[in-house]
Amino acid sequence: IVYFAERPGVVVVDWTGYRIETSFTMLMAVVVLIAAFTAFLYRIWIFLKHAPAQITGAWRHKRRQQGYQALTRGMVAVSAGEPDEARRQVKRAQVLLEEPPLTMLLAAQAAQLNGDEKAAENFFQAMSEQRETEFLGVRGLLNQAIKRGGADALNLARRAYRLRPTSDWAVTNLFDLQVRNGQWLDARVTSDEIIRNKLVSAETGRRRKAVFSYQLSQEAEARGERAEALKELKTAHELAPGFAPAARALAETLAATGRERRAVEVIERAWRASPHPDLVEPYWVGTGAEDTIARVKATERLAEIKPGHAENDVALARACLDAQLWGQARNHLDNLTAASGELEARVCRMMAELEEAEHGNMEAVHHWLRRASLAETDPSWVCNSCGNATAEWSALCGNCENFDSYSWRRPPHVAALAGPGEGEEPKALPAAME
Repeated sequence: IVYFAERPGVVVVDWTGYRIETSFTMLMAVVVLIAAFTAFLYRIWIFLKHAPAQITGAWRHKRRQQGYQALTRGMVAVSAGEPDEARRQVKRAQVLLEEPPLTMLLAAQAAQLNGDEKAAENFFQAMSEQRETEFLGVRGLLNQAIKRGGADALNLARRAYRLRPTSDWAVTNLFDLQVRNGQWLDARVTSDEIIRNKLVSAETGRRRKAVFSYQLSQEAEARGERAEALKELKTAHELAPGFAPAARALAETLAATGRERRAVEVIERAWRASPHPDLVEPYWVGTGAEDTIARVKATERLAEIKPGHAENDVALARACLDAQLWGQARNHLDNLTAASGELEARVCRMMAELEEAEHGNMEAVHHWLRRASLAETDPSWVCNSCGNATAEWSALCGNCENFDSYSWRRPPHVAALAGPGEGEEPKALPAAME
């Protein structure tokens, strides 16, 4: 400013009859003022041009925030089991959010919480028709189908598996539905996928394959395809030697076709893995033990495979009773008595049978029969999930429908679990039973 004030200069403008004379400093000041005013007008024009969009964007952003807040509150209400609050927040989220996929799942869950399964199904169906939410929709439909026992559950499980083949939930539900529908071959393939995903151990996977082979052998036998049935039984026995149903079926099939020696090897291998009373009779058949004395000797050879196991004494006591070898039968029953203070009912019944056959002591017979009524329940196939007990093994529990959940053991003793009633003393056994 000082510089231009000391050197004002002269500027003359002659334009269309007009003449303007001024200093150079004044000219520069006028130019600067005009430029500033022009910039100000330009900023006002830019603001007016973009203001509607900015106002609309801010309004939408606020609605979106409010919508997400309603969505969050609705999820919390569903988790807390508050149907009215969940329904209210769903309506608010649907109004505020312009993205239906975000609200459909919450709406479906809120409908289920209110007991409106039909409305929930409609929401899940709508979700399954959109690529972004297809898996969530199929999952909801599958859960509904499983709950009501729908026939379309298996197809929905296959669809869920195709959408997410790496999903643990999808492959597990597909496997469960396959076994419940008796699709053993498909279930075996799915089981391999479960093992690859490390959802179960390799040992459990081998056991499952053995069960599948056993079930497939039963189906082949029903169709009259005995060669295929024998092949599957061999596979089952190789995978799980201690699986008694498969070992027994294989031994019986081999013995029926004249391969008694091979049948004996199967039973001996199974007994070594896990002794089971169902294996004794096929062993007698395989060894050609037709009379009672021969059966005792065959049972003694079988018992040498797994020394010290209680089933040895049970099998030998049964064989000796049939052969009227009272002394040997008593020795084996005494071994069972000494091995466990809690006798099983079957041991008490054999003791009663022995007392009647050897001495005709009816008082002792009644004593042992009474004791049998108070003794531990005989071993049976007991479901590890629900405790259901049955005499015959099956792939699915008849109560909870869990797959391969049966194990050979004693069922829980209900009386022992309940204990004495209020004000009652535990009942002491008679002196003769001590």
